[in-house]
Amino acid sequence: MSGKVWLVGAGPGDPEMLTIKGLRALERADVVVHDRLIGTGVLRYAPPDAEFIDVGKWSDWHPVPQEEIQNILIDRARAGKRVVRLKGGDPFLFGRGGEEMEALMNSGVPCELVPGVTSAIAVPACAGISVTHRGLASSLHIVTAHRRDGESPVDYGALARLEGTLVFLMGVAELPEICGGLIAGGMSLNTPAAVIERGMTARQRRVTAPLGELAERAGSEKVEAPAVIVVGKVVALADRLDWRAALPLHNWRVVVTRSDATVQGRGRLTEILRSRGAEVLEVPCTRTETIDAPLPSLSGYAWLVFTSPTGVKSFFERLAADQRDVREIGNAKIAAVGPSTKSAMEAHGLRVNLVPPVYSGESLGETLLSDIRSSGVSPSGSRLLLLRAERGAPGLTRVLKEGGAEYDEVPLYRTAPIARDSDLIEALTEALRDTDAAAFACASSVRSFAAAWPNVRVRAACIGEQTERAACEAGYKTRTAKKATLEDLADAVAETANIETKTI
Repeated sequence: MSGKVWLVGAGPGDPEMLTIKGLRALERADVVVHDRLIGTGVLRYAPPDAEFIDVGKWSDWHPVPQEEIQNILIDRARAGKRVVRLKGGDPFLFGRGGEEMEALMNSGVPCELVPGVTSAIAVPACAGISVTHRGLASSLHIVTAHRRDGESPVDYGALARLEGTLVFLMGVAELPEICGGLIAGGMSLNTPAAVIERGMTARQRRVTAPLGELAERAGSEKVEAPAVIVVGKVVALADRLDWRAALPLHNWRVVVTRSDATVQGRGRLTEILRSRGAEVLEVPCTRTETIDAPLPSLSGYAWLVFTSPTGVKSFFERLAADQRDVREIGNAKIAAVGPSTKSAMEAHGLRVNLVPPVYSGESLGETLLSDIRSSGVSPSGSRLLLLRAERGAPGLTRVLKEGGAEYDEVPLYRTAPIARDSDLIEALTEALRDTDAAAFACASSVRSFAAAWPNVRVRAACIGEQTERAACEAGYKTRTAKKATLEDLADAVAETANIETKTI
């Protein structure tokens, strides 16, 4: 048997809370068996062609019994598959991870635990609540309010006598019982308390009230699971420590498209949006493949021009396949369309000589022509080699042609939409319906997204006119960045709040 199971803690909802070890396991998974309460964005770290099995549970409704979940893990591993059992928070903290690992070990299936960030600490922290604080709470007590038949009831009297912070998980339905039990056990009616709904997502909401009023307040606010309940003096600091509330996109869920060749989690647009507080859902819309054909001779060119990190990756793959190396380029300079492409080239030890001020094909062409002319050389006397996708956007070649430049174009890779029957498409569909905006950095990403999810309508922030036209053709309401930069595209995301959108 060559298969193995990894029990991975997915963290509390934010995909960036997934540990590096969990990420590495998920990136290599053949099968992903996931719960309902994992952050949807976490799923996109898995290969798009993996098998996704939803075994999520709701209160009083368990469509896939626990024993069947364990059998799925065992059967897939015995079939030689790399199986990731993806559980919200930490697998061993009220996640039944111990039961699943015990079943795997009893069956002789190789398995490994990857701990996760628990929602008991992370969710309060992202709502301004430090679960311990000098002078207020020197201990933390984590309790599950959910009890199986036959288990002893919660001893609220003992909990009420504790001096530290109480955190209750899986307790929304039992909130009146929790508050009433603690008060009956001797805790003050005025003890600060809070319930935090959908923690660490764009839909996070904190309801704060004295313990004696919390259940009624949460009921009137229609708080639903999943939620974390916090009781203790530390809750009084929540408004002062709520750092997320100051971020301009803190309650936004934004879609960013990517290809399967994108360096996962490293996209600059994603980083900009997350720095502004958005929950970013990166979705794979295309797959890429390097074109299997020898590269032409690289000598005699004044410039090598790259328009994407994928192009850089394919370039070095093809050099290696031909048993050649970059010494062939001689004294040629290197141009890159933007910082990501520049970083990809510099990772191979080559310095990039030119990056345009605006990250577009048109700006790249104009900047190249200006640089060539400033050196006293006619564009027609400086040969350029364009190394890019099979169907590259026409803006670059149009500008070069109009400027009289001499260039050769070599397609390095091709892209195609991911299969519409992919398990991942189905797994992401519901989350995509609950988004605030989608940020598109090129027209092809709009078309790929529309092909993968034809029934999902989004408010689209577009980087330029071509992207805007594609979004309009797809039926999206649009806002276009003032300039073709990722920072301006992020600004356009916020501006989509002022336009209407369709829902399905």
